[in-house]
Amino acid sequence: MQKTNMRLEQLTFTRFIAAISIFVFHYGKNAFPFHLDSVKDLFSQSNVSVSYFFILSGFVMIIAYGNKNKIDFRNYIKRRFARIYPVYLLAIILVFLYLIIAGKSIDFYGLLANLFMVQSWFPGYALSFNTPGWSLAVELFFYLSFPLIFNQFYKKCSLKKTTILVLLFFIISQIILHVLFYSSFYEGYPSKGHDFIFYFPLMHLNEFIIGNLAGIFFIKGIKKRNYDWLIIVILICSVLLLKQNVGIIFHNGMLAFVFVPLILLIASNKGMLTRISNTKSLVFLGEISYGIYILQKPVYLYISSIFYYLKIDNLALVFYISLIVLIVCAAFSYKYIETPLRKKINNLNTKKGSINKQISSLN
Repeated sequence: MQKTNMRLEQLTFTRFIAAISIFVFHYGKNAFPFHLDSVKDLFSQSNVSVSYFFILSGFVMIIAYGNKNKIDFRNYIKRRFARIYPVYLLAIILVFLYLIIAGKSIDFYGLLANLFMVQSWFPGYALSFNTPGWSLAVELFFYLSFPLIFNQFYKKCSLKKTTILVLLFFIISQIILHVLFYSSFYEGYPSKGHDFIFYFPLMHLNEFIIGNLAGIFFIKGIKKRNYDWLIIVILICSVLLLKQNVGIIFHNGMLAFVFVPLILLIASNKGMLTRISNTKSLVFLGEISYGIYILQKPVYLYISSIFYYLKIDNLALVFYISLIVLIVCAAFSYKYIETPLRKKINNLNTKKGSINKQISSLN
């Protein structure tokens, strides 16, 4: 069995690509070259990268904890909180300040739901305040569920049973999704039905656990070799698939049959693509991808407001300036906010524990 304390740097850069594609989906579909007929169908669906994030998250959690006999919930959830909440809170503060400065009304229920990361549980509030935050509410649900699933299921069931049950849950989830979408329950966007189908945390659990299953197979041992061409073929197939409208909903895990092999192949690759993606600059871009994702709305709000004040009506220019500023802000927050605060939060109990040990030794 492979050791699971590894850092798969070649996967880190894929986070950056996914985060940028989501930013393009939100703000750049009318900018060159994303508005061209040859690619606009692709980027009009590039929000499926959120699904990639969910599956990758499930994969990485198994890589991090797969060789442990049991997950200690207290220390585990502290580390998860330290990882996501500081910059998440920063984004909320920036949106709040923007609304105050712009003299706009504030949805205090939405603000409260966002602060407690529960907005996705309440249809009508999922996209409130800082819009991308809905996926972090879903991610928090994954984090809270993972120790129970890991301790009581993955560690007690055989690989065969785990595989069958995870795949069965995945298939049932997709059936429920499509039945709801093509029934009178779905009233289009915006509606509470839309929020439930696309943002409700339970509707995304299949993505996380299919990522878990991929992680389990990875640590059981997948041969490392040069998979460059196979990765490229899968990427091309993914692009062609997204450009086709076949009536299948890709956003809640259906692309797992593409994303899972892609993640496994990238993680096991020893080819040129891995050597390139493991360079320090690309790894760093991957590391700041969370900031890029969660800070995209406040950055775009401020930049677009400046352009509006200057009476410059150029959406493409707003998009590209916002993109540059967003990357800089994400890098700054990663270095001076995200990383330092994560270390301080993670060390809180460590320091307390060492003090308690010293006291115990004196008694």
